[in-house]
Amino acid sequence: MLQLDNMLITAQSEISSAKDMKRIEELKVQYLGKKGELTQILRGMSSLSPEERPAAGKAANEAREKLNMLFDEMEQKIQYNVLNERLEKETIDVTMPGVKNEIGSMHPLSQVIQKIEDIFIGLGYQIAEGPEIETVHYNFDQLNTPENHPSKDEQDTFYFDAQKLLRTQTSPVQARVMERTNPPIRIICPGRVYRSDEIDATHSPLFHQVEGLVVDKGITMGNLVATLKLFAKELFGEFTEIRLRPHYFPFTEPSAEVDVSCWVCKGKGCPVCKYEGFIEILGAGMVHPNVLRNCGIDPDIYTGFAFGLGVERTAMAVFGINDLRLLYENDMRFLSQF
Repeated sequence: MLQLDNMLITAQSEISSAKDMKRIEELKVQYLGKKGELTQILRGMSSLSPEERPAAGKAANEAREKLNMLFDEMEQKIQYNVLNERLEKETIDVTMPGVKNEIGSMHPLSQVIQKIEDIFIGLGYQIAEGPEIETVHYNFDQLNTPENHPSKDEQDTFYFDAQKLLRTQTSPVQARVMERTNPPIRIICPGRVYRSDEIDATHSPLFHQVEGLVVDKGITMGNLVATLKLFAKELFGEFTEIRLRPHYFPFTEPSAEVDVSCWVCKGKGCPVCKYEGFIEILGAGMVHPNVLRNCGIDPDIYTGFAFGLGVERTAMAVFGINDLRLLYENDMRFLSQF
């Protein structure tokens, strides 16, 4: 049939020029769909005489098979081309040197915290944690802080309201542990703390502390000094010495600021230690009887000592860093040194 022959010629031309599978699907609908050209030709056979219909039906079936064959061949060709293009894009030159993956390292602050934890875990201490959003009750009242103490001022502390604040120290963790735990107690409390400080080379409104607490029968200042000596030697080196200077903290009595011999000049005097031979690193003292009493521990039976140090300042000492801000800037040129 002339109409079928013309359709096949046109279809073959359009199929061979198709560039993608979307076009192939469109042509299938155009020629083989329910409303396609071949379907319309088949419907037109009703006007043929009975003698002409068998030959016309045979020709129509051959045309359908021809179209299906053309579509199959073109689909395979398009799929082959798509696969080749993809393989060309994904080709890997195995002779080229590989891309070196940068291996990260632990942040210097995390290194110092882990080192401190390891030292005290080795001494039988446990790690205790508490909420960073604290109450005035635990942050100040339970720790024997006077009402007129400067640390309670809004210019020094971040308050949410009259009763809630961002903790200014990890000491509240000690109070919570003493309330729910019977002595003996041996804990360290690492964590983030917050104070309303301007950001500069030695201050930040967010920093890290590690505080320690021991409560038991017969604990003395001698136990505190021996513990701090061992800690200083483990952290700063075998030849490190410590020095205690009288100080005032509301939650300890007696209280002291603790200096360690300068790790740069070994105690001889240099610009780092301002030629004093020692550098302050922490505060410490015997737990005030009022603190024990507030937490439900009888100070006539139990005594204890507490200490606390800033992790940032300690990290600066351990690694020789002269600006605290470097620890928070995420500069890989700096962090890759550790």
